[in-house]
Amino acid sequence: MSAVRSRRQRQAADRHRSDSSLVPCRYARILVAVDPSPACEARVRLAAGLAGRFDATLIGCSAQPVVAPLYFEATGAGVATITEIEKQRANNDLAKAKERFMHAAGAENRLEWRQELTFPTDFMVQQARAADLIVASRPSALSASVDLDVDAGDLLMRAGRPVLFVPPQIDHLSAKRIVVGWKDSREARRAVMDSLPLLICATEVSVLSIGNGDCGTKDVAALLEAHGIAAFPVDRAPVGADSADDLLRFAEGEGADLIVCGGYGHSRAREWIFGGVTRHLLDHATLCCLMTH
Repeated sequence: MSAVRSRRQRQAADRHRSDSSLVPCRYARILVAVDPSPACEARVRLAAGLAGRFDATLIGCSAQPVVAPLYFEATGAGVATITEIEKQRANNDLAKAKERFMHAAGAENRLEWRQELTFPTDFMVQQARAADLIVASRPSALSASVDLDVDAGDLLMRAGRPVLFVPPQIDHLSAKRIVVGWKDSREARRAVMDSLPLLICATEVSVLSIGNGDCGTKDVAALLEAHGIAAFPVDRAPVGADSADDLLRFAEGEGADLIVCGGYGHSRAREWIFGGVTRHLLDHATLCCLMTH
């Protein structure tokens, strides 16, 4: 099997190099969620590495709401109101976030900074119009401030862009070995195409289906090979009770550092209800996950 893979990898690479008709495929503008915590610097460094790889503009984005007091306050002349104090505190936090972004992003990249006194998830969703990839943290207890946290699930469902979720303390993504978590759905098809710039740079891509029978993994692998990508279909029966754990174990066994998959969920009165695999990956994945809804 390894000999077959090596031969197919060489063939795919040769096709990619020799076919001058291939259209360059890259991310041109990358949006990264930033907060003032030290933990966010690893995420920014990872995003900056991707920006350098694709010669992309890196856009740092941060927001914080100003919460008005729930009571009437009367103040004398020259005395700051609670609202003014909260606004100053929010601006100070945003200034710290910008400082961390500029420090971690590196002077060699093209950088933009965007901030607003508003709810962070709403602002990220709005600014998604300016980018073709979003880099955000998956939910973590390490975040410094609830006020500046972006809701990962809400962002995924509303942004209309692929979102690369980065676990805490990961500051580099080689994406040389990638696992596509496949089921024959609109979201999975969209995720494959949205991740094409990374897939083209990979040395090996596994298209993995768990417990879905013959659901088209060979077709997906053939499509990727037509783009010069060494891709291999893998259809497996479930090993445990949780398909997400099977997916993570397979990815770790392959030495992958990126999972590509669709993000599944629906809204119930503004509360996102996610499928089991999506929820598990958002909460527990130890490697980067690129998801599209």
